[in-house]
Amino acid sequence: MRASVLAARTLRPPAARDAAAEAIRAQALAWEAVSRARTVAAYVSVGTEPGTRPLLDALLASGTRVLLPVLLDDNDLDWAAYTGPDDIMSAARGLQEPTGATLGVDAVRAADVVLVPGLAVSPAGDRLGRGGGSYDRALARVGSGTPTAVVLYDDEVGLAVPVEAHDRRVSHALAPRGVVALTALDG
Repeated sequence: MRASVLAARTLRPPAARDAAAEAIRAQALAWEAVSRARTVAAYVSVGTEPGTRPLLDALLASGTRVLLPVLLDDNDLDWAAYTGPDDIMSAARGLQEPTGATLGVDAVRAADVVLVPGLAVSPAGDRLGRGGGSYDRALARVGSGTPTAVVLYDDEVGLAVPVEAHDRRVSHALAPRGVVALTALDG
């Protein structure tokens, strides 16, 4: 499934990806959880991922504190504050990370909303990631009442995804068409 989603993403024209990034920015800013948040944990999109850069800059301009991940050697995530586009550097595995001082793996607990990457999400909130488990570890640190959203293209929301025991569900999907509340199922 990962290969299929990644292949479909490469077929999206750059103009469509740019339009999706702008729509994601607008949808996120209109979502009450984000509009009232003092701190948002997010990430810098890379390659053909749904774009987050317009959203990051809009959050920063509005005075919202933005935390971005820094990948550790053991695949866990540390966090650092985002201070602007000049604060981003190329990192391992083609990632883009903040250059500022790291705050520790538990810094994500301070977020009022957590936005994570993914490839697909089920109606129950099961998120298909890249397989490294980094965001599953970070999501395990987030309080149960904190909204967590996977950022996707519209056609990646509501799919049946494989689930493993360590996988953490998200409460929402953030896509160009809007924010979708997901129904966590017991089990």
